Amino acid sequence: MFRSLGPAVRGLLIACLAAFMLELWRPALLEDFALWPIGSGFQPWQLITYSFLHGGVLHLAVNMIGLVSFGRELEAWWGTGPFLRFWFASVFTAALVQLAVTASAGSLSPTVGASGGLYGLLLGFAMMFPRRRIMLLIPPIPMPAWLFVMLFGALELYLGVSGTATGIAHFAHLGGMLGGFWMMRRWRSISER
Repeated sequence: MFRSLGPAVRGLLIACLAAFMLELWRPALLEDFALWPIGSGFQPWQLITYSFLHGGVLHLAVNMIGLVSFGRELEAWWGTGPFLRFWFASVFTAALVQLAVTASAGSLSPTVGASGGLYGLLLGFAMMFPRRRIMLLIPPIPMPAWLFVMLFGALELYLGVSGTATGIAHFAHLGGMLGGFWMMRRWRSISER
């Protein structure tokens, strides 16, 4: 299966796994490469590097399963270069939204994880293949991709606004979707010229 992945998905997967191994060996990586709020250790490179770090095995596993599940088909459809631009636009926008939210909330906690990129891929997948069936894991209910993404987006907005699930960067997830939406609109406007 690993060989069936495109070079971008394979490279991102390897980079995240390697970064996680480095985190286990040297936890101080978080000090330099996690996304810290402005005024609490923020550095510009963190707008990208945070996405390679993860808060645990489950966090890494969920993000990498999503990257493989949705990224494989999108990279095959778009090509490696456009896929990487899409991924990093989602990651970057997720970071900007998270910085704005942490600034307004006065948070001093860092953010890690590829979830912003993953949520961008979810949105891109739903826009490219809106009628494709996706099966939820729990409960196992099949639904079209557009509905799956709408429900996930609504859930993230609810959890972010209500503050019910703390310790999760819900607004970064929404920021990743925003970055993905922006890229899709940009590509569509270019193709309509």
